[in-house]
Amino acid sequence: MWLKDTNASERRVLTAAFAGYGVDAFDYMIYTFMISTLAIVWGLSKTEAGNIATAALITSAIGGWAAGVLADRFGRVRVLQLTVAWFSVFTVLSGFTNSYEQLLFTRAMQGFGFGGEWSVGSVLIAESIQARYRGKAVGLVQSSWAVGWACAAIAYWAVFAFVEPELAWRILFWLGALPAVIIFYIRRKVQDPQVYTDTKARMLERGEKGNFLEIFSRPLIVRTLLASLLATGMQGGYYAVTTWLPTYLKTERNLSVLNTSSYLLVLILGSFLGYLTSAWLSDRIGRRKGFILFGVCAGVLVSSYMLIPINDTAMLFLGFPLGFFLSGVFSGMGAFLSELFPSRVRGSAQGFCYNFGRAVGAICPALVGHLSGSLTLGVAIGVMAVGAYTLVVIAALLLPETAGRELEADESASDLKTAAAPAAAGS
Repeated sequence: MWLKDTNASERRVLTAAFAGYGVDAFDYMIYTFMISTLAIVWGLSKTEAGNIATAALITSAIGGWAAGVLADRFGRVRVLQLTVAWFSVFTVLSGFTNSYEQLLFTRAMQGFGFGGEWSVGSVLIAESIQARYRGKAVGLVQSSWAVGWACAAIAYWAVFAFVEPELAWRILFWLGALPAVIIFYIRRKVQDPQVYTDTKARMLERGEKGNFLEIFSRPLIVRTLLASLLATGMQGGYYAVTTWLPTYLKTERNLSVLNTSSYLLVLILGSFLGYLTSAWLSDRIGRRKGFILFGVCAGVLVSSYMLIPINDTAMLFLGFPLGFFLSGVFSGMGAFLSELFPSRVRGSAQGFCYNFGRAVGAICPALVGHLSGSLTLGVAIGVMAVGAYTLVVIAALLLPETAGRELEADESASDLKTAAAPAAAGS
């Protein structure tokens, strides 16, 4: 119902960011469905599959930070268009590859745009939406990841049902061309937020230029490091599970393509509702409590799903709460990072913290692949994820609360520190 209180400009930004992040998810998650097929077609090993996933995540971390810096300098909307075009092109090119090395390159290049889209889109939303709805709005956009993931699962089932595996996986990559349509909508309908244009105007008047290294200065460095650790735990746990889950269901649970998609759709439905519920809670109970609640529950659910012997029916029902908490932990992140940092370095800070977490968390899929050589795949996934969510809880306990904070133009680091102090003391 809160959407009724937003204006036309806010809704256009929501539409653009929702669509952009949704296709971002489709283009990234489509690879996870192809690992078992490429193992047959190319003889791709689990280690090689994990390396490809990790390479894409590492480059997405670099791309996310770079896109944040560029968004502070050249504008949110212009850089958002660039990131969507970039990951669409390299997803399509992945469909033309013929070896592990070629796919490693195209997926690594795709990662630059994948990481950049979230960094810019989340800042754009946070700066465009009223403070009282910021958590819900960013969480709504975050929920489009589940929509893109669901589309990938449906496309996987549909294409493999009618096309031989040797060609089907290529078609799925070629579908990555469709997201480019979003660029035209963004160009015509979306403008940079007022808080960003006001900040740029005031800096121009004084002849100042933003310095992205300010996030490592004394007033900000502690929250930069803690926010980076928070993002590391979230993404390490998430990617350890989602990268290998289709392979786990097919190879250790011996499920067919149809049944694998069914299990994943239950998980994805839980993810979608988890994003929305967590977004509402982040405005209601605060960012930190939301992270702790969802982090603890995600760790417990992953343990149950991967480490405790249960039958396939129990797995099906556990898939819903697993997706609910696994994805819901992310909902408050975009709003939280935007509220932690001043306007002139907001894109740079958000890009660095989230994508530092992505770079370090990206090691988890590769580690799961290596650990699965001596452990079962399920145990390897479970151990990695539980450790990651423990880090989420610790980092959230050490960071200040920011819910409801107004984003103003041209804040100084000292102003930010003063404004955050009461929240930190009362959290």
